Amino acid sequence: MFDIKQIKENPKAFDQGLAKRGVEARSTEILALDEKRRAHIAKVQEAQTRRNAASKEIGAAMGSGDKERAEALKTEVAGLKQFLQTGEDEERQISAELTGLVSALPNIPLEDTPVGDDEDDNVLYRSHGEKPVFDFEPKEHFEIGEALGQMDFERAALLSGSRFVILRKDIARLERALGQFMLDRHTQQNGYEEVTPPLLVRDNALFGTGQLPKFAEDQFRTTDDRWLIPTAEVPLTNLVREQILDEAELPLRFTALTPCFRSEAGSAGRDTRGMLRQHQFMKCELVSITRPEASLAELDRMLDCAEQVLKDLGLHFRTVTLCTGDMGFSARKTYDVEVWLPGQGAYREISSCSVCGDFQARRMNARYRTGEGKTIDYVHTLNGSGVAAGRALIAVIENYQNEDGSITIPECLRSYMGGASVIGKA
Repeated sequence: MFDIKQIKENPKAFDQGLAKRGVEARSTEILALDEKRRAHIAKVQEAQTRRNAASKEIGAAMGSGDKERAEALKTEVAGLKQFLQTGEDEERQISAELTGLVSALPNIPLEDTPVGDDEDDNVLYRSHGEKPVFDFEPKEHFEIGEALGQMDFERAALLSGSRFVILRKDIARLERALGQFMLDRHTQQNGYEEVTPPLLVRDNALFGTGQLPKFAEDQFRTTDDRWLIPTAEVPLTNLVREQILDEAELPLRFTALTPCFRSEAGSAGRDTRGMLRQHQFMKCELVSITRPEASLAELDRMLDCAEQVLKDLGLHFRTVTLCTGDMGFSARKTYDVEVWLPGQGAYREISSCSVCGDFQARRMNARYRTGEGKTIDYVHTLNGSGVAAGRALIAVIENYQNEDGSITIPECLRSYMGGASVIGKA
């Protein structure tokens, strides 16, 4: 959501920001609707003032015996009452139209966000490690998991349809180990507060983080009008909705390991084999709530936290700055961390860290009071994967595979695996 006052002060900059995201200019339409709303509100207030005055005048006219004037005033008051009733409806209609227009527009990118159309225009930021070298042809994760009898897509399809998997035995435990490892790192070393949030949320929560109204088809909705969370970003960020925080409380840092649910609308034919694109997956999420002037430094910090998970796992990855055409709806700047998958011979996203400015805060009405207490302003919000546990499982399986079909367990996970160092056939 945007500040109409800021749009009015610099409509050209607003339209230029939208243009970077491939959206046509909207400032003229927004400001015209806002002016229409303001003019209508002024008319309603004027009518309310006149109605109150006329009501008093009726009593005076009756008291002086001027029945003709009293009747004329009563007719005027009745007309004003009718206007006010319809006027309030019209005001709600104009406000809803303005809100609908503004809430459907993506966030304005930062000046240093690269401009581009799609992932081909993303810019390499940095990389870590080297691609592993195998003296055999590396396999993809699903080939390894199925051969071990611990990854079952066919039976999952019988239960739930496509884009689901059943993990069993040591691979199931390995995914759990990855999630626990991430939570321990972020809470014990990185200063995040662990949260177990609801997996079902209402419309206003998804609206607050930008998934609604534009991306409803990407979500799963229940019969009682709740939504399965597409990411723990939704409940974690909404922890501060409709609040005025004290500056001393900031920054707030939250983490949660949750199942996530996505309809994958528009992904027909993409990544149909394996676990890369599932309707249900595990992810460790990071969310920060900061003062405006601290948000960019917090983005760097969050990215470091996500990257360190992969460094500890001994995985090769690269980090790219997303261009405007590949960036999420609510973001002003985003870094994607892409892990190397030798079985696929490609880099795939495993973490995405974004700064949203006050875009989500305005949608949630999340604010803070400065230390002196004289000013109230909107907080800035950030979110990132720290990291996607399902994709980390894929990366570990493919990067730590052995020629005999077994999987070496990374050193940092062995304590979570009962001391085991290898996953092999029973």
